[in-house]
Amino acid sequence: MYFYIFPICAVALIVIGCVKIYIKLTTKWARSPTCLLGKTVIVTGSNIGIGFYTALDFAKRGARVILACRDYKKGEAAREEIIKKTDNPNVFLKIVDMSSFESVRAFAQEINKTEDRLDVLVNNAGMAIVDDEKTKDGLLMAMQVNYFSLFLLTNLLLDLLKKSQPSRIINTSSILAQVGTSFSVDKLHKYNGNLDVYAHSKLAIILFTKELAKRLEGSGVTVYSLHPGAVKTDIFRNAKGLIGSFMTSLFKRWMNLFFKTPEEGAQTTIYCAVEKNIEKFSGHYFVECRRVNDYKRATVPGLGEQLWRDSEEVVNLTN
Repeated sequence: MYFYIFPICAVALIVIGCVKIYIKLTTKWARSPTCLLGKTVIVTGSNIGIGFYTALDFAKRGARVILACRDYKKGEAAREEIIKKTDNPNVFLKIVDMSSFESVRAFAQEINKTEDRLDVLVNNAGMAIVDDEKTKDGLLMAMQVNYFSLFLLTNLLLDLLKKSQPSRIINTSSILAQVGTSFSVDKLHKYNGNLDVYAHSKLAIILFTKELAKRLEGSGVTVYSLHPGAVKTDIFRNAKGLIGSFMTSLFKRWMNLFFKTPEEGAQTTIYCAVEKNIEKFSGHYFVECRRVNDYKRATVPGLGEQLWRDSEEVVNLTN
């Protein structure tokens, strides 16, 4: 029996090595030299992971960077690290809790009051496993954090974005938008397992992006959604219970072996923010720094309009 252990381990190591090499070779990097001096950008969920490396890149390009984070201590640590790494002192922390519409409105009100311009809004904040936990607004936690607060925040900042045009909105979605049960607007309010909630929230982001692009046509503001790739982040930090903790631990081991680093995962976000001459692709979906075809689920006629109407009511957009 022991005779077979060594060759099995050797094959496993070779497979892991080949996968890692493949990931490195297929990961695309945002190579545009675009300077962001004089530009203002906001990145939600930017104290760690993809959001942190996105904000770091923008700071290197000379931008005024606003880190929109929920946790002050972690956000301040990220701000200090970015300033240290870039020598750009124009990095600021603003607190926003995406699980609270009240917090989102307060954040947007402050930005509109204190900022003269907004050139890039990156909606990056998100979460995965929280079971059927509800927010104080009565919505599924993951659905509100991933989608509804994104919808509200973007709409509340649209006037500032239009004032600063040409400007861009970048929405982080996921390849998982194409899985789960069949999508309908009413399912955004029903818990049918963590995968369904996450997948539906990410599909909603793609549909929102497409609908928003139509509404912004001719405004000078363009919008893009993207899949960052399979990235090693702490998105499952909110998992609860014995099963949730076990699955998180198991998934982290898998991530360490096969997933991209957060810096690699940030590249498509950065590409959509700084790449020149992609305005004609407003509303489109990007993977590995290139435009790709929409998932079939995102092409249902009228679904984006229906989702928009529902979202307006949920977030009480007119008030």
